[in-house]
Amino acid sequence: MKDLKIEKIELFKVPPRWLFLKITTKCGIIGWGEPVVEGKADTVAACIKELEQYIIGKDASAIEDIWQILYRGGFYRGGPILMSAISGIDQALWDIKGKHLNVPVHQLLGGAVRNKMKMYCWIGGDNPDVILEQAQEKVNAGYKAVKMNATGGMEWVSSLKDIKTVSNNIKLLREEFGYNLDIGLDFHGRVHKPMVKKLISELEPYEPMFIEEPVLSENNDALKHIYSYTNIPIATGERMFSRWDFKDILHQGVVDIIQPDLSHAGGISEVRRIAAMAEAYDITLAPHCPLGPISLASALQVDFVSSNAIIQESSLGIHYNQGCDLLDYMENPEVFNLEDGYIKLLEKPGLGVDINEEKLREGNKIGHNWSNPIWRTKDGNFSEW
Repeated sequence: MKDLKIEKIELFKVPPRWLFLKITTKCGIIGWGEPVVEGKADTVAACIKELEQYIIGKDASAIEDIWQILYRGGFYRGGPILMSAISGIDQALWDIKGKHLNVPVHQLLGGAVRNKMKMYCWIGGDNPDVILEQAQEKVNAGYKAVKMNATGGMEWVSSLKDIKTVSNNIKLLREEFGYNLDIGLDFHGRVHKPMVKKLISELEPYEPMFIEEPVLSENNDALKHIYSYTNIPIATGERMFSRWDFKDILHQGVVDIIQPDLSHAGGISEVRRIAAMAEAYDITLAPHCPLGPISLASALQVDFVSSNAIIQESSLGIHYNQGCDLLDYMENPEVFNLEDGYIKLLEKPGLGVDINEEKLREGNKIGHNWSNPIWRTKDGNFSEW
């Protein structure tokens, strides 16, 4: 019997804005995770260092016990930093267990319910000049669906001109691609409640696939007003970090698509639970994933076993990926090949991605200091990014 005792945890902060985690066991099996809060990589790294006391020397196969200790053992629970740290550790433990048993993670989660997963990728939206060009690039690459920012910076109550700009962006895509392209619109929490209904009225004729984060997650109580106003599916969840964060909106029935992030919402263990909760309310799953290959592989493992998963985000070519992209740290990038808009079932043991550690160590020497921009309105007031 191989000794799966955890001996070492290493962190790699690499361009463009990622933090990778490596867990090494006594028998030599390693697991990879991707714990990061975009813009707070060092803070998450510090949290992982604090959590090491609960991990080193433990049996890596005891995934659920370790998860519970990491979540409950510190008394104060939840939030983006702790849950992202737990996420990366959890991903790595599932990777180790799959490699140990020589099966992909989806087999350990009960087995796949599908043999491929529909994908979408991000395009511009802040600038209408690049929308058609970027959308055509994604269509040429094989995507059948894209997502774009619905708006740039918005006032609490913006002008009619700004509102028309939002609707014109999706209008351009509909005129060019018809209904051969599914289009998701990300409000990104940039829109405040007084503006949402007006924007939705403008967008409904162009039938977007979904509206994402129509309001900030701290204002989820407003979803009950928005939900009853429109027939466009409402999506949210990238800034929600556990099943307890999702519980209320699932119970209220004010969302159609939940978007937990596998690097923020407690990893594979917790997102699988969140997906099952959503299924009980007849609500679908579309995991958020603007990050790297380990996060994407983890999301796909959950997608493959969740009957209510409908589509998966990929960061390939996203504007954040400056200097390095999704496939650059991988030795087997072909596992993410797109065929007719889908990625096939991942069959390799563990998460299914092989990391090029030499490139990772080179990237770690460079590091990054990524942070999101600070936007202001014309009068100097802070504007949501």
